[in-house]
Amino acid sequence: MRWAYFLLVASALWWIAPPAHAAQEEPPVALIGVPGLLWDDVDPHATPNLWRLAGESDLGSVSVKTVGTLACPFDGWLSVSAGVRSAVGQRCGLPPEPERTGEGARVPGFDGLRARRDGTYAGTLGAAVHAAGHCTTAVGPGAALALADADGKVDVYAPEPAALADWSRCRVLAVDVDELIRPYLAGGHLPAVPDALGPERRREAVRAADAEVGAALAKLPAGAQVVLSGIGDHGSVPHLRVAMWKRAEASGGLLGTASTRRGDIVIITDTTPTVLTAAGIPVPPTVIGLPWQAGERLPLEEAVAELRRADMMGTGIRNTTGLFFTGFAVITVSFYAIAYYVLSRRRNAGAVGVVALGLAAVPVSTYAVNVFPWGHGPYPIALVITGVVAIASAITAFAVLGPWRRGPLGPPGVVAAIIGIVMVADLLTGTNLQFNSLMGYTAVVGGRYYGLANIPFALLATSVLMTAAVAADHLVRAGRRRAAVALVSTLGVAAMLLAGWPGIGSDFGGVIAFVPGIAVTALLVAGKRVSVLKFVGFCALGGVTVSALAVLDYLRPAPSQTHLGRFVGMVLDGTFMPMILRKLGAMLNTMLSPNLMPIVITGLAFLIFAIMRPGKISAGVVPQAFERAPMLKAGLIGALVSGVVGMLVNDSGTAVLSMVVAVAVPLVLYAGIHSEPLAEPASEEAPVAAKI
Repeated sequence: MRWAYFLLVASALWWIAPPAHAAQEEPPVALIGVPGLLWDDVDPHATPNLWRLAGESDLGSVSVKTVGTLACPFDGWLSVSAGVRSAVGQRCGLPPEPERTGEGARVPGFDGLRARRDGTYAGTLGAAVHAAGHCTTAVGPGAALALADADGKVDVYAPEPAALADWSRCRVLAVDVDELIRPYLAGGHLPAVPDALGPERRREAVRAADAEVGAALAKLPAGAQVVLSGIGDHGSVPHLRVAMWKRAEASGGLLGTASTRRGDIVIITDTTPTVLTAAGIPVPPTVIGLPWQAGERLPLEEAVAELRRADMMGTGIRNTTGLFFTGFAVITVSFYAIAYYVLSRRRNAGAVGVVALGLAAVPVSTYAVNVFPWGHGPYPIALVITGVVAIASAITAFAVLGPWRRGPLGPPGVVAAIIGIVMVADLLTGTNLQFNSLMGYTAVVGGRYYGLANIPFALLATSVLMTAAVAADHLVRAGRRRAAVALVSTLGVAAMLLAGWPGIGSDFGGVIAFVPGIAVTALLVAGKRVSVLKFVGFCALGGVTVSALAVLDYLRPAPSQTHLGRFVGMVLDGTFMPMILRKLGAMLNTMLSPNLMPIVITGLAFLIFAIMRPGKISAGVVPQAFERAPMLKAGLIGALVSGVVGMLVNDSGTAVLSMVVAVAVPLVLYAGIHSEPLAEPASEEAPVAAKI
């Protein structure tokens, strides 16, 4: 009777919770990771297996950024395992070879990975599979790391495809194809110098990777879903990597995700929920990615060409940004030196004013140039630089030749208004102008994929406050001070809400910095004093405002949340400190930037000495501008307040203040050059009192 009872209970348990090693009725979901794979590597002749898979899949690019700029395969596989961006340190290479434990294996040092700040959630993917009653099969070290559970174990392990007998045993399977990485390794690590692998060796490595992918695909059972990802970088330059998703309903569409809000780009942490969702397994709440989604359908050749172009544009912009900022800094410093020479000798300063407007128009021109399809040209970067210069020249000409040129505030107001209009229009249309721009962001770097970046925030805040100040000056002179204060407040608050609203600007630090800038400008326009206590209160109000926006975002369903809402979740579960520390470190690093600090130092020095020693520095043109247009001073002070606060609360640090100075100071300089001293002392309506 005891044996009968035991058999009855065992049978019931079998039906309630089948063993993890039971054969799967449904075809498996296979994650194939090919670190270093580019769309430039994939073509019908050199990679027939990958090309065939591409023809059966939805296609996209994956940004493999983890914690640093470069993601070695170890970091990439660890991020897939954790479902959050994770890393093991600089110049890492391949994951360690697993230790065999029967038919399975254990990742060595896994407990140490979980103890690290950037590896806390390692094992999330494997643990979720086990919690759903399924087993895991891994082929290769990276696959074992991706599918390891919280103890670092996988159920079935094989070092290579030929060594795995049963490919349908487990619901989730992963394959590590590392042939593209091994030729680049130096002492087990990726090199810190530019890639030195010749084209022929690269082609050989690509062919070897294609052969191993083909071997894995040939062994998968019919109906298996395939999630193929580039996982990590192969050298010292980040790239967009290959993403393919083969499934029954694959339609040849481009792969995007709500994480990036881009129709053809996914991120490395989206791989984890994609695999789990494809396998019908619940996604743990700690996973920050979202499943891949297929969108626009394109013919295979056209889709591959678009994805290759996306990587080319991103890497081209990324490789040019440093040189561009250096050139802009050199030109800016040279301009102030020349302006000092010309103005101090009381010479004709009209040309200085025109050049000042041109410099102020350069930053926004780096975004406006993206209206044109420069990526389709034979020399893309040359077209970008030429386009920036041409657009900045056109903005300047429009400002100085229009009917508003007769007043000293007309041209500066027009330039500021154009900057603001471009930035607002970009926010309302998906921030496509900031994407792959010289002063914006790229998916190759992977810091941001949508919304208002830090430098664009500086341009938006400066342009809105300066435009509002110019308009307020006219209203105050007409005896309508209340209307002037209302105008500044309305324009400022509207722009601030666009900057911080989830899914539009989604800028956390920008709201904190924008609020005190608006408040200070409005108070100065009203003729009030700004005390230190009020200033601190305005900064606190900025924090409260962005917190409210973040909580509203957090209350939305997870797929609709932005990083604002996800940050609230991190605060609630106590995991926010690593991100805060990374941003703090990034902010401090920019304080010594050789490209940005010269713009800040020379611009502010010129402004300060032009006010304190007007006879020697600028022939009195800056004080003259403030005397002629007192509200201009209010706008300048408000913009500088936003720049200083923005520098302290954003990870771009000095970049924020440098762009405020690069736009605001030249506008003030032009107004001063074209202003004439007032014949009589300013009326009581005009002065702007400031005490900060």
